[in-house]
Amino acid sequence: MKRVLILMIALLSMNVGFAQNGGMTEIGDVMLPNTMKVGGSDLVLNGGGIRKKAFVLKLYSGGLYLETKSNDAQAIIDADKNMAMKLVITSGFVSSDAMKEAVNDGFDASMSGDTSSLDSEIEKFISFFSEEIVEEDVFDITYQAGRGVVCYKNGKELGEIPGMAFKKALFGIWLGKVPADKKLKKGMLGN
Repeated sequence: MKRVLILMIALLSMNVGFAQNGGMTEIGDVMLPNTMKVGGSDLVLNGGGIRKKAFVLKLYSGGLYLETKSNDAQAIIDADKNMAMKLVITSGFVSSDAMKEAVNDGFDASMSGDTSSLDSEIEKFISFFSEEIVEEDVFDITYQAGRGVVCYKNGKELGEIPGMAFKKALFGIWLGKVPADKKLKKGMLGN
């Protein structure tokens, strides 16, 4: 009986809302804007999804924003163009420590286990998650051509990290060959 209940919960939670409403798109229980401005460019929502753990625990809703829509993950990772990931925290289980651990694991997967070439950049990026994280916090992880990765929490700039190598590894966390969440990757690519 317990297995049946867990299976039913998992199946029900797979019903991810992705509906447009005016200038917003509903992804799970979160409304994401269809456009955002980054580094002087108007970006459009390419797609989005929900980051889950153990099939039922929804950690955050996320959206990928690009200058022009694309479903080519590698081209997006390699592009020296303005883009952004918007992550809206939807669970109290996402703590500062949990986010740091997830980011470390993500870089490890994105860089095939060898992060040594970007250790200082990764350490700086992880420091952006040192303050308490609560439900409804919004992280905008942007890449701004000519400047680098610039991160914001609830609209406040946390810092920047220059370099395409870091940008590629970072966006590889969500869009790489071993993404943090396969369904989230598929959703962000508009599929």
